Amino acid sequence: MRPGFNSQQTDMKNDKTSWGKVAGWYSDLLEKEEGTYQKELILPNLIRLMEIKRGELVLDLACGQGFFSREFLKAGAKVIGVDVSKELIGMAEKISKEQKLKIDYKISPADNLSFIKEKSIDKIVIVLAIQNIENVAGVFKECQRVLKSSGKLFLVLNHPAFRIPKQSSWEWDQKTNDQYRRIDQYLSESKIEIQMHPSAGSGQVPGRKPSEKTISFHRPLQYYFKLLGKNGFAVDRLEEWNSNKKSQPGPRAKAEDKIRKEIPLFMFLEAIKIK
Repeated sequence: MRPGFNSQQTDMKNDKTSWGKVAGWYSDLLEKEEGTYQKELILPNLIRLMEIKRGELVLDLACGQGFFSREFLKAGAKVIGVDVSKELIGMAEKISKEQKLKIDYKISPADNLSFIKEKSIDKIVIVLAIQNIENVAGVFKECQRVLKSSGKLFLVLNHPAFRIPKQSSWEWDQKTNDQYRRIDQYLSESKIEIQMHPSAGSGQVPGRKPSEKTISFHRPLQYYFKLLGKNGFAVDRLEEWNSNKKSQPGPRAKAEDKIRKEIPLFMFLEAIKIK
C-alpha cells in the first residue's frame, strides 16, 4: 500500500465549483504562458516558506493539472495530488508520465480525504483554490485529520480584503491623476458566478466559450482565522504579496506601478496543527 493511503475508494459527487470545463485553458495558462503569477510570484514564495525536507509527504489539495505538485516533488517531497476535476487530474497524470515523475493523483472533492490515513501527511498546500470551495469547514476538518502532529497547512488565496469578485475594482481619480482600489463590499460573505472568458463573446478568444463559468466564494479575513481555530489550527505566519508586473509606458504607468506596490493581490497563511 502506498504511504498515506487507505484502501477504501472515494464516492464522487457532482461539484459545480469544479474547473473541469475550463481544464484545457487552465493547463495552457500554467504550462505555456510566461510571466504568470503562479510561476513568477507564488511558486518561489511557496518554496521559500514551505521549507520542504527530503522525503516529507506533501498533499497538494485542489492540485489542478499538477503544476505545483511537480515542483514540490523536485524539491524533495513525496507528493499526493487531489482534485475534484477528472479532466485536470487526467492532464496531471499525463504530464507527470511524460516527465517520468512519480506522483500519486486522486480524483476527489477537497472535503473528502477518506483514502488518506489519519496523521500521515507532513504538509498540505492549497493554492488559489479555497475561494472556489464551498465546504471550507469540511476541508479544514479533513486537513486536521490527515496531518501529523504539528503538521502545517499552507494557504494561498486571492486577498480577501482587496480582491472581491464584482465588488472591487481599479479606478482612476481624474482630479489627482491617481489610481486607487475601490472596495464596495468586504464583511458580507457572498457566492459569485464567474465568467471564465469574458472577452470570448466578442470573438477575441477562439475556442473559448462565454458560457464557461465557475463559482467563487468571498469570505472576510476573520472567517478563515475563526474556522482554522475551530478545527485545531493556529495561524503562525501571514504574508501579503503584491503584483510583480509593470505597466506598459503611458500617461498612467507611473501611478499604476505605484499603487500596484501598495495593494496586495494575494494572501499567504501558514497554520500549524495544535490539536
